[in-house]
Amino acid sequence: VMDSNAQERERGITIYAKNASIQYKDCRINIVDTPGHADFGSEVERVLRTVDCVLLLVDAQEGPMPQTKFVLKKSLELGLRPIVIMNKIDKPAANPLKAVDRVFDLFVQLGASNAQLDFPCLFTIAREGIAKRSLEDESTDLTPLFATIMTHVPAATENTSVPFRMQPSNLAYDNFVGRLAVGRVYEGIARAGDKVWVKNATGEMRAGKITKIFMHRGIERIETDRAAAGNIVIIAGIPDINVGETITTNEGAEALPAIRIDPPTVSMTFGVNSSPFAGRDGKLLTTRHIRERLLREAETNVGLKMEEIPHSDSYKVSGRGELHLSVLLEQMRREGFELEVSRPEVIFR
Repeated sequence: VMDSNAQERERGITIYAKNASIQYKDCRINIVDTPGHADFGSEVERVLRTVDCVLLLVDAQEGPMPQTKFVLKKSLELGLRPIVIMNKIDKPAANPLKAVDRVFDLFVQLGASNAQLDFPCLFTIAREGIAKRSLEDESTDLTPLFATIMTHVPAATENTSVPFRMQPSNLAYDNFVGRLAVGRVYEGIARAGDKVWVKNATGEMRAGKITKIFMHRGIERIETDRAAAGNIVIIAGIPDINVGETITTNEGAEALPAIRIDPPTVSMTFGVNSSPFAGRDGKLLTTRHIRERLLREAETNVGLKMEEIPHSDSYKVSGRGELHLSVLLEQMRREGFELEVSRPEVIFR
């Protein structure tokens, strides 16, 4: 449901982190879906700072995959205590108990603490909406999963008596209100129309104003009048906001710890198509078109870096891996761009 991007549906993978929420009894459960592939690691690193627990989804037949190790390592380093979900237990060759043992071995290998090793485990058939605490249990819905979340995940801290502080973990764009900051409110309350200050990791500060606030109801974005501690919200009105900066209503408030993102590992050169067949496949061909598109992508795709190559019509684009860059190239092709690219080059440090 949350993998709504066309490429995500075609490739069968999650590429972009997305938010949703569920109302269960009298509680609001915020959910963030993250990619598992290391090439989209910049998405994972950012959103893990906004959550209190993770659901580690493992195939009961295949067991832990290479991407399982990547995302689990990130969450364990932040001190989170995962809930393991052993999915697809209805597969013919599924061996859920063996897969659980392999997950435990992976926890040990990654240096999990004793508290993290004591993880709850559920067995599910997600396609049918069934979750069980043990394989022998009778279940017809996901109630055991929600019950485990309610008992295992600590409630978000609702410290509303102090000034508002929020840190964007993701960026989005809306044609009507412009750039959007998506993140968790750590402290306080803010309302639409409030004057705020934005602080970055170097201590620089600038003023801004919140024009609109949105939250999620299911996967739908709805407008609300305030952003309170513990919620994941979307704020409009700060056109130059960046991931990791601190938004606060108190000019003297301390900036939140900076979000560290792994640097790019692969680069490619993007340039104007200079072949004899130029102009046959796309409508957006010029340096200006390519430059504007890459700058727009760099605004929201935090793991991507774009540099202009002096005295040329080309740009060096660096990402977390070949898959990361190929997704961008395919998206540009679908939008009508035509360009030439070099072969990928590893970035040595």
